[in-house]
Amino acid sequence: MEAISEIKTVAPVHRLRITILGLILVLLMAGAWVWRSPSGTTDAKKKTAGPTPVITAVISQRNVPVQLAANGTVSAQQTVAVRPQLSAMISAVHIREGQFVRKGEPLFTLDARTEDANVRRTEGQLAKSRADLRNAERNLDRQRELFRQNFISQAALDVAENQVDALRAQLTVDEATAQANRIARGFSEITAPISGRSGAISVYQGSLVQPNDALVSITQIDPINVSFTLPEREFIPLQQAFAKGEVPVTVELNGPQKQTRTGHLIFIDNAVDTASGTIRLKAEFPNADRHLWPGMFVMVSLAPQTLAHVLTVPVQAVQNGPEGKFLYVLDETGKVKPFSVDVRLVQEGFAVVEGKDITSGMHVVAEGAQNLRPGSTVKEASFIKTGAGPAGRNPG
Repeated sequence: MEAISEIKTVAPVHRLRITILGLILVLLMAGAWVWRSPSGTTDAKKKTAGPTPVITAVISQRNVPVQLAANGTVSAQQTVAVRPQLSAMISAVHIREGQFVRKGEPLFTLDARTEDANVRRTEGQLAKSRADLRNAERNLDRQRELFRQNFISQAALDVAENQVDALRAQLTVDEATAQANRIARGFSEITAPISGRSGAISVYQGSLVQPNDALVSITQIDPINVSFTLPEREFIPLQQAFAKGEVPVTVELNGPQKQTRTGHLIFIDNAVDTASGTIRLKAEFPNADRHLWPGMFVMVSLAPQTLAHVLTVPVQAVQNGPEGKFLYVLDETGKVKPFSVDVRLVQEGFAVVEGKDITSGMHVVAEGAQNLRPGSTVKEASFIKTGAGPAGRNPG
């Protein structure tokens, strides 16, 4: 009986300890939740917090060229394969592989002994035909005099006249033959048809060449073209700018020192590529220093149109909301108000915006807008200069 009484006494004490430990654990959890929850301090912070510091910018008005960019490939304006026009042996090679040549500069000399002989033969025949014609003309003059004196008949006079006509026709044939032989003789001196850089030379002195053999190719380097494509949606502005005058195009060369060069648009293809939805273009560039080389890849940029008198802001000032894009605009009291805008263009770190209630000169929040709500009070911690000049002008 004593043992049973002792067990009954211990059980309530054990349950009391478990209850106390449970209460302590609940109190600890509640304290942690209160400590982590910002609501416990929010009201106090609200009572003591001041205006939110933000970085602002001003809405500016200016003309904005719409920059288009694309990857381009440098291509020669023309490449000519030099071929002989007669079968002969090469007697001299006047150029080296990779040499820059000017139009008309000698490239090859062919063995022209056969052509020289043909020229001399036809010139001799031409001299004989001229002599025969002069003799026939003198004889015709005598026959006419005799005919007037009734010493010869009309038939005899006709024979003399026919002989003169025949010799005149023969002289024309001989002159044409002599000219053809002189032209063929000129084919033995092969000159550069264009100015440019020569390629690999496939023949040497003593080689026998035929009219179908390619001796060397010459590629025009200056000026040079850059081919590129743009989306078909840019076709109308491009066409309008091209019709008005010269459209400047800029290329950026890859290398240890980036270089830019300015040329102009020379070609818009007559059809859109249906597979890619792009249109092919070409621009011409001066290349006296030969830094542009056929086959090279370059970055191409051009501005076929300019948006006149548009409003611009730093691109980070444009915020996204449930109802679309907007700007936080500061009023005279330092509070912000959202203004709905449409973004027309984004480039080079700024956005071209349109809105019913926004005007040039307004101050907008450029950075720090994530901490704001409509009506929040702010103060300018810094100011971003947009680089805009007076209205209607592009910044330098």
